[in-house]
Amino acid sequence: MTTTDAPPRPARQSRPARNKQTNDYFDLAERATAAGLMERRVGWYAGRTAAIAAGLALAFWLLFTLGDTWWQLAVAVLFGVVFTQGAFLGHDAGHLQIFRSGRRNEWFARIIANLVVGLSHGWWARKHNKHHANPNVIGKDGDIDTGPLVFVPGEEVGRTGFMGWVTRRQGWLFFPILTLFGPVLHANAVQTLATTPAIKHRAAEGWLLGIRLVGFPTLVVLTLGPALGVAFMAVQLAVFGLYMGATFAPNHKGMPLLPKDLKIDFLRRQVLTSRNIRGGWFVDVAMGGLNYQIEHHVFPRMPSVNLRHARPLVQAFCAERDIPYTETGLFESYGIIVSYLNRVGLGHADPMDCPVAAQYR
Repeated sequence: MTTTDAPPRPARQSRPARNKQTNDYFDLAERATAAGLMERRVGWYAGRTAAIAAGLALAFWLLFTLGDTWWQLAVAVLFGVVFTQGAFLGHDAGHLQIFRSGRRNEWFARIIANLVVGLSHGWWARKHNKHHANPNVIGKDGDIDTGPLVFVPGEEVGRTGFMGWVTRRQGWLFFPILTLFGPVLHANAVQTLATTPAIKHRAAEGWLLGIRLVGFPTLVVLTLGPALGVAFMAVQLAVFGLYMGATFAPNHKGMPLLPKDLKIDFLRRQVLTSRNIRGGWFVDVAMGGLNYQIEHHVFPRMPSVNLRHARPLVQAFCAERDIPYTETGLFESYGIIVSYLNRVGLGHADPMDCPVAAQYR
């Protein structure tokens, strides 16, 4: 077809009117796109995948060659670290950051989550998508639902007995409780696959998860014997749970909680409820890039390696618009979390006493 044969272009439609706050987000998105920060980083992800595979290979080699020695507990620590790094990689694939194809991202995330980490990708995707849509929104964000820990003030009322004792001291018990987080995550994965037929590719997830959750402990016990094998698994699970929890908790815990009916635009909802963690390249690697939580929530499909480059752009934009931008050191964030949990556990905080909520009512 020649250019003269081309059909006439439809009349250009005017862009729907947006309010100022909606325009803010689109202005920021255009700046990030113009800076090339939304471009895929396949080479970088290939290197990261290779590094995790090498770490996993090293861990298995040590498991099989060290023999019956308590030094195997150090290998268990290595497994806990590698599994957590795998979870960070699966997280990025789940956010469609690696491949252009959504299907490839999904299967990569599914294999990493189920076969390497021991989590259900289907369970994680449902839970995590709800969190990203409504971070720290009471009644909508499952990450602040009451469980062993109480994150929402007022929900500690009525807790008695042992759980009441734990709740009143939950800040001080936070890190010990995280060592139990690993088995809870594995159990949630199994329960979801067993009771939720709507999970995509449920059978494949079940087989992959079964190989990981049955095959790995069996291999460890057969290699090391019952006593050392059980100790190995206890250490591996404790490190995995502690590492996972200590990475994800600083991102939102102790930040403002938003009432369910609060009307607030996307950009401010994401920025006001998120916290960045300073610390340079070591923290970047240790936290899988999730230390740039503000940028990740504003641009969830941005490759995590680009988030540090987006930080000055987002920080300057928030300063222009007078949007509070929170950034702390890692240990400072832990102090904030412990203090916050203790105040909630003792009933010292009012869930409606939030300047953010007051500003947008």
